[in-house]
Amino acid sequence: MPKMKTKRAAAKRFKVTGTGKLKRYKAYKSHILTKKSQKRKRNLRKPAMTDASNVKNMKKILPYL
Repeated sequence: MPKMKTKRAAAKRFKVTGTGKLKRYKAYKSHILTKKSQKRKRNLRKPAMTDASNVKNMKKILPYL
């Protein structure tokens, strides 16, 4: 059986926390920032945890994470 390949795009976007949860960064922070409020942009800076409904699929595409 050959080794499983990691999806490189996902590997660059997700990290595992010490407790085994998947950490991700939020979208909508790259451009068209003038119309977004300061509070909204500040909240987009903070990382978020991947939703439980997506974790199973994420573990499949990141087998060695």
